[in-house]
Parts: sequence; C-alpha cells; structure tokens
Amino acid sequence: MTAVKQIEASARAQVGKGAARAVRRQGLTPAVIYGGGAAPEAIALDANKTRLLIYGGHFLTTLFDVSVGGKKTRVIPRDYQLDPVKDFPIHVDFLRVAAGQTVTVDIAIHVVGQDACPGVKNGGAVQLVEHALEIVVEPEHIPEFFEVSVAGLEIGDTLEASAIKLPKGAKLTIGTDATIVTIVPPMAEEVEPAAEVAAAAPAPEAKPKA
Repeated sequence: MTAVKQIEASARAQVGKGAARAVRRQGLTPAVIYGGGAAPEAIALDANKTRLLIYGGHFLTTLFDVSVGGKKTRVIPRDYQLDPVKDFPIHVDFLRVAAGQTVTVDIAIHVVGQDACPGVKNGGAVQLVEHALEIVVEPEHIPEFFEVSVAGLEIGDTLEASAIKLPKGAKLTIGTDATIVTIVPPMAEEVEPAAEVAAAAPAPEAKPKA
C-alpha cells in the first residue's frame, strides 16, 4: 500500500498569475490544497524537491502530510502542470483526505510470469489491453500497482479484471469481465523481399526483331 510522505510548504498570501510567477522566480512551485469542506489554501513548495517527487513515480497515488507552519494536512495530489519547455513543475493541486473518505485513482498493471507462459514460449506475445485500472479506494489502501501473472496461459488466452486482487474496500470502475491482458499469436511472416519476388517472376518474352 502507498506510504505517507512528508513535505514542507509555506503559505502564500497572494494568488493569481502575477503572484504565481513571483513565487516561481524564488525557486518555488505554487500549489493549492482544496476539499474536505474547508476553504482552499494557497501554498508554495520547493521546486526542486517537487520535481523529484513527480519524476520519482506514483506521485498521483501517494499520500502526503503537508506541513505549513507546523500544521500538517493529509492530502493526495490530484493534478500538476509542467513547464512545456523546461519540464519543471509550475503548479500542483492537492485534495484533503480524511479517514473513511474514498478517492478515484488509476493504478498501473505490472505483468509477471512470462517465463512460465507457454503462449510466449511458442512465439506469442503479451498484449496489455489496459495499462492501468481505475479504482475507488480509501487513500490509506492505495496500492503502488496491480500485479497479474500470465504463467500457464496459451496463445489466445486472456485475463479479465476479475483476476485483480483489490485492496480492502476498493471497487473497480469497469466491469470485472473486462479483458486486461491477452496472449496474441505470432506476427504473420513478412512478405518476401522485392528482390526475391523479382527473381522468381518469369522473364518477359523477347520482342521480335523488325
């Protein structure tokens, strides 16, 4: 399950585009905490640390305790924006979470067992129909990923969403009969190279001399 990470932030007295640009010039990333029945709270994060958290993976499924002036608020990132040129974070949205509350998140699917998959050994390939599954879950029970095994599968076999082991109280937003993985047959043999085709073609008839 997801671990709770700590992150330090400072309060922002002003909001708006101009204020956000001023925050970024100080090496900070503007952010906002919303939800939970309370007013939105404008904060600023260390830009370098925020970038590392985002590129470290699982950012949108990680719980954070954001500390602002010694007061901690448990949140989960809902969205972030990156500079289109320099790829550094320019804004982050956090949602307040409380015990018993549920959130909707996308969880990546990791496939294992290829070395014990007869379909793969016979030339087939693992095809991920769904690279991630959306679930409704309590924040404390968000998994890092879903692991599915293709061990024992033959060419043409499939795995459905029902094969996923869900965390306590979690629900899929798609049907359990939805296909998530299939073992596809080998690719058809390539068409013969043009040179070989030309060599195999009959020679054109010689034209009669005038």
